[in-house]
Amino acid sequence: MDLKQLEYFVRVAELGSFTRAAQALNIAQPALSRQVRLLEVELRQNLLVRNGRGATPTQAGQLLLEHGRGILHQVERAREELGRVRSGLSGRVALGLPPSVARVLTVPLTRAFRQRMPEAQLSISEGLSSAMQENLQNGRLDIAVLYNPSQVPGIEHTPLGQEELLLVQPRPPGLQEDPPPPPIALKDVAALPLVIPTRPNAIRMHVESEMAAIGCRPQIALEIDGVSAILDLVADGAGYAILSRNAVMRSVRPSAFAVRQVSAPSLTIQLTTAVSSLRPTTLTQQATLTLINEVVKEWLTP
Repeated sequence: MDLKQLEYFVRVAELGSFTRAAQALNIAQPALSRQVRLLEVELRQNLLVRNGRGATPTQAGQLLLEHGRGILHQVERAREELGRVRSGLSGRVALGLPPSVARVLTVPLTRAFRQRMPEAQLSISEGLSSAMQENLQNGRLDIAVLYNPSQVPGIEHTPLGQEELLLVQPRPPGLQEDPPPPPIALKDVAALPLVIPTRPNAIRMHVESEMAAIGCRPQIALEIDGVSAILDLVADGAGYAILSRNAVMRSVRPSAFAVRQVSAPSLTIQLTTAVSSLRPTTLTQQATLTLINEVVKEWLTP
């Protein structure tokens, strides 16, 4: 059994499409189809049902998918072990981060990764929690950092910590040296015009859930994705935002904003790491998870 053919089959089965698999593997679709067909001929089994909507594993294909993931993982572990003998941890780690976390963690995490694992590669992408969990399932991501993730079959979550969410408002001119504004009750936040991301952004969903628990609904002034765009609109007087302190402090003009704690109840959101339970983590991925925990712990420490 050819390992490359096995890798091609696993990717098609996970993505459910020859077209998407060819794009992910960066090969021509006819070549991909030919290699998978050769594997089927060798095993004398139809592994995939091909239809207009894509490709799904047969009973034999599902069995090979389960074995194939383990085989490919063991091959990657063997390469890592040989790499460690030569020089250290190696391989590529694909990491997904929420946009508000990416703007804070990307630089310190990348710097620490290069120092600790110079032979390895780190690829960071931004996305919504729902999309990142799907990418964990289909193998496009190895690790994701998520806010308040929903339970999805085949995904394992590990808590990283709690992050406080604050009300962000424009800072009046000349008040830069004044004490911070007092806390504001969540029911009063609900009466303010909010500039907030679109659903299913995790912070948006969390704010709505917490307000619903006290019988309120947010007043949405504008829906827009992207921390920078939200802060620009707040600075321009379009409304208020609910973001983490770090998101504000890492902005281009943090002095343009004042932040207020939210009370009754306070707003905190759970941050977790997520990996696929169907694809055991490699040594390099395990080291990356440890590194993420260290960097996040430092970031969340006041």
